[in-house]
Amino acid sequence: MKLTKELKTGLLAVFAISTFILGYNYLKGSSLFQSERVFYVVYDNVEGLDTSSPVTLNGLDVGKVQEINISPTDGKLIVSFKIKRDFVFSNQSVARIYGGGIIGGKSLAIVPNYESKIPAKDGDTLQGEIEEGIMELVNDRLTPLQTKIESAVEGVDSLMFSVNEVMDPKSRKSLRESIDNLNKITSSFAVSSKSLENLLKENEQKLNNTFENLDVASQNFAKLSDSLAQINLGQMVSELETTLANFKELSENLNSGEGTLGKLMKDESLYTNLEYATKQLEELLQDIKLNPKRYIHVSVFGKKAGEFQEPESREQ
Repeated sequence: MKLTKELKTGLLAVFAISTFILGYNYLKGSSLFQSERVFYVVYDNVEGLDTSSPVTLNGLDVGKVQEINISPTDGKLIVSFKIKRDFVFSNQSVARIYGGGIIGGKSLAIVPNYESKIPAKDGDTLQGEIEEGIMELVNDRLTPLQTKIESAVEGVDSLMFSVNEVMDPKSRKSLRESIDNLNKITSSFAVSSKSLENLLKENEQKLNNTFENLDVASQNFAKLSDSLAQINLGQMVSELETTLANFKELSENLNSGEGTLGKLMKDESLYTNLEYATKQLEELLQDIKLNPKRYIHVSVFGKKAGEFQEPESREQ
């Protein structure tokens, strides 16, 4: 059978109209080949939610937003959405608007309430919630930061104004001179550091020897401290106390005139007699020296010794 041009044109028009209807319903969130349930949610503000926005359950796409209408009585927004019939959730579940960013729009998520056992039916109205999107979070975080930045900028402006007021031409000249002096000091310090480095390199062996000597000295000091630790200091102190006590007793005896030394120190007559005896002994020795024949007489023929003559006493 041969199709005429008119029949072909008619079939093409029917196909185009059907495709248009299917596409329009799809964009609206409706499906002609799958049974769906319709639910309603009431919001004060839909935060950018639009028709054909996806409806998700735990991140799974289960439907689309069908219509958003304004209530003529209180001005609230009534959102109707369709979901598939292949899962069940309670009528106490929450329909939460979430998401939204710089490019993407809002979505609608079903948050099931597992405590309630009454399943939601076609045409039920669910409780609505709105979750803060990325733009709201950014605004909440940026607003305090913006305030701080503005305060900081005002502070910087005040500081710069004060600096400009203080930094007159004379002050700027002094500041430049100070910076030049600081550069000179830095250069001088670099030269000194280089000289010190060369000095250390030249005397490295001497420094090593010095440290070795210090090490040996510390070891010797450690040995000396060990030797001192082995000395019985208690016994030494006890003996020293005994010696001091004996010396004290001797001193007291001398002061009291006891003993030979004490009597010699205290008895003037004993001192006088001792002095006189010493003088007599000195005169005797002088006479023996001057007249030795008088005391040492050697006679072969029996000659008598001469008479004794008292020697002259010497005054000293």
